[in-house]
Amino acid sequence: MRIVKKHDERRGEILDAAEKLFHSVGYEGCSVNDILKEVGIAKGTFYHYFKSKEEAMDAVIERNVDIIMEKVRKVANKEAVDPLNKLMGAFQAMRMEEMEEEGMLEDLHRPDNALLHQKSLSKIVDAMAPVLQEIIEEGIEKGAWNCQYPLQYMQIYLAAALTLTDEGIFETDEENQQQLMVALISLLEKILEVPEGQFLGAYPRGWRE
Repeated sequence: MRIVKKHDERRGEILDAAEKLFHSVGYEGCSVNDILKEVGIAKGTFYHYFKSKEEAMDAVIERNVDIIMEKVRKVANKEAVDPLNKLMGAFQAMRMEEMEEEGMLEDLHRPDNALLHQKSLSKIVDAMAPVLQEIIEEGIEKGAWNCQYPLQYMQIYLAAALTLTDEGIFETDEENQQQLMVALISLLEKILEVPEGQFLGAYPRGWRE
């Protein structure tokens, strides 16, 4: 007897299978047929939900970014928290701890996952920058700091920080990694026009380590 599943449930199963295969054999090494076999569906069913393997990849990325952004928005929406702690908390919420524990970030750095890796970084910057913009604008209104181009500066900052601290892109030792983190904190202070060292104690330890 053929089992008919609800739209969201079947779509989720396809994404689960695609994500599993992207991490185990790489995006380039995974075919639509591999996904079909993993889920146990016909080709027509896959193409009912996704036009291509790349579209399925985009949906996998969007789902993961949504999980991160849900945590970030919880921090950003806390009315009783001052802008500085909101900003630091937002950066801390970006950490993909579950993926780290399961070794999924290492899989993301594989050469055959280059497109997946690139698009993931791009989506995080696109989603995260407007939230940071709101926090910065709140800080400006409260006189905590000053910033002429909140959105654009956060796009630049995130793109630089996420790329430079990504071991899949730049190989570095622990000492240089720590120096880079201090430099990124210093850069954020300059962007927001606050005294040197003001953010050092508040910046979340371990962010993007």
